Amino acid sequence: MEFEDRFRQNQRPKYDCLLFDLDDTLYPLSTGIANACGQNIKDYMVEKLGIEKSKIDDLSNLLYKNYGTTMAGLRAIGYDFDYDEYHSFVHGRLPYENLKPDQVLRNLLLSLPYRKLIFTNSDKVHAVKALSRLGLEDCFEGIICFETLNPIHKSTVSDDEDDIEFMGVSSTTNPTTKKNASGSQIFDIIAHFSQPNPNTVLPKTPIICKPSENAIELSLKIANLNPQRTVRKTILFHLDS
Repeated sequence: MEFEDRFRQNQRPKYDCLLFDLDDTLYPLSTGIANACGQNIKDYMVEKLGIEKSKIDDLSNLLYKNYGTTMAGLRAIGYDFDYDEYHSFVHGRLPYENLKPDQVLRNLLLSLPYRKLIFTNSDKVHAVKALSRLGLEDCFEGIICFETLNPIHKSTVSDDEDDIEFMGVSSTTNPTTKKNASGSQIFDIIAHFSQPNPNTVLPKTPIICKPSENAIELSLKIANLNPQRTVRKTILFHLDS
């Protein structure tokens, strides 16, 4: 009996499921999608949020580095906007025509004897459109995306919700907090890093996204996956040409 159990374990595949990132992973950087998306995000910050153009590069880098996505960072520091409008603006003008079917990649994906899921911070509309253009829509069991991780997300800040959540410092006395044109209190993350205050910590974001532990744990729970038998594929198919 012990020998049979050991034999079955050896016959069992090493993994039950593979989680694949989408953008710049299942298609190459040379498509220009990443550059266009980055520029659209910066345009949104200027046109829709009224952020000074001279601060965009530094602000974008700090938000992405500290929150995983610029979107999550913007919400963390106090900007209020509609999530669907944001995604429509950022993804609606992407050069999807640059995405071409990849038969070699398709055959490779279909040959893998595991459950396969897309795990992306983007919204479902973008994920479906990109997979369709790549001819890979039927290679995956499902898509874990922004809406999956934030199913009851708030597009606006409620009246009883604090604009900024600090630990040990109130937003009214914090020197790195200021108001924007709409009167919302904005945490000045650029000033925070240029003149660090040991009594001030970064505000939290209401958005769940990679690479946070919450996002990873939630994705495993949603897909009913064993973390010990699941692997994220983020660079294996990052094929540039």
